[in-house]
Amino acid sequence: MKTVLVTRPEQQAASFVKELEQYGLNSFVFPTIEIRPVSGWKVPDLTQFDGVFFTSPNSVSFFMERLLRESPDELKNLQKLKVWAVGKTTSGDLTEHGVTTEPIPKIADAVTLMEEIGSEAIEGHTFLFLRGSLSLGIIPEVIEKRGGKCVEVTVYENLPPSLEKTVKVKELLENGGLSCLSFTSPSTAINFFEALPTPVPPGVLVAAIGTTTASALRKLGVKVDVIPESFDGPGFAKAIAKALQ
Repeated sequence: MKTVLVTRPEQQAASFVKELEQYGLNSFVFPTIEIRPVSGWKVPDLTQFDGVFFTSPNSVSFFMERLLRESPDELKNLQKLKVWAVGKTTSGDLTEHGVTTEPIPKIADAVTLMEEIGSEAIEGHTFLFLRGSLSLGIIPEVIEKRGGKCVEVTVYENLPPSLEKTVKVKELLENGGLSCLSFTSPSTAINFFEALPTPVPPGVLVAAIGTTTASALRKLGVKVDVIPESFDGPGFAKAIAKALQ
């Protein structure tokens, strides 16, 4: 049976592992990022913003947790704002809090999201961007270029993988124990190849959940073999299974 390396954070890996199992694929979970909340920030006065950007379920989780604990009155202000989310899962998590998001782009990445927002919606407006420590900064860069203002708040940090698991993955790669390496964000890819800076062995496929992740891999000099048509867990699992047939 073929084995797929799953680099998602531990708490997010289970659903993807189940998707892979439906296609008869084994998984080895190797979280190349550990997600932890960042301390030292406060929920801002949301009435000073025209819109808010969330790019991952983690940004929703950590921001909403602190908002509901420390500034629950800000929830009604958030519900009145224009809110953009990258991906169906991120949007769905916001919906659970009564927050309606703008239409989600078919391709779930920050580049496509910003391309679909008209310049008139940005120029002269102020936005809040909830980010992780390894954010590529695409959203604030586009906002600034289009004459808007962006306030960035880092609500979670990405930590590198454990040494013990890194050694185990190295052994699996060297001994032909992995058929495919799967990456679901630029940070999972960057952390993986920082921890294991060796070339991908011949015959091992590299899969990226979307174009942003694929671009990050190519910048690392890594050939990408699989990109799904649908940038979500089910679509990703299906594309990997097809490629491994």
